[in-house]
Amino acid sequence: MQKKELALQVIERLKKEYPDTGCSLDYDDAWKLLVSVRLAAQCTDARVNVVVQDLYREFPDVDALADADVEEIERIVKPCGLGHSKARDISACMKMLKEKYQGKVPEDFDALLELPGVGRKSANLVMGDVFGQPAIVTDTHCIRLVNRIGLVDGIREPKKVEMALWKLIPPEESNDFCHRLVDHGRAVCTARTAPYCDRCCLNDICKKAGI
Repeated sequence: MQKKELALQVIERLKKEYPDTGCSLDYDDAWKLLVSVRLAAQCTDARVNVVVQDLYREFPDVDALADADVEEIERIVKPCGLGHSKARDISACMKMLKEKYQGKVPEDFDALLELPGVGRKSANLVMGDVFGQPAIVTDTHCIRLVNRIGLVDGIREPKKVEMALWKLIPPEESNDFCHRLVDHGRAVCTARTAPYCDRCCLNDICKKAGI
């Protein structure tokens, strides 16, 4: 089976398995998603969703976070791990949003990449979830699953995986496809040495099923 055909089959099966997919980070504004995705590095989304409630209670908008001392931000976000570097990036990012974009998150991929602490994964997430644009978010679930399934062959570098998937995934399917990979990676195709292949909807077309 060619990889494009495999990709279409994977998309359709995951649609049936996870019809109501979406980002598991809570947010009601684009800048909040930027904050949450930075905090989510090496931290669970569930913990981030709890921590940001305290953060936004004290600093309710871009201006407030931009003007806050880094130490105050760090005090609140410390439970997410890597508190100092995350607080520093959040502070610098909010300052740039305030000073360069009047507090608004730019609807441009390259402009997003210029924001402190924002890489391709974060920029794609914002473009897809906030602005409704085609997006491929190559997080750890995505990289693990597409290698196991056989959509890519031994590629672990996020940008290279992203570029490979752009050739296979229809743009209109890309954002939800990546969210469904996260759903499937958490529920079935876990990071365990032996994932739950026996109850996987892809087990007859997956390259690594049962191995």
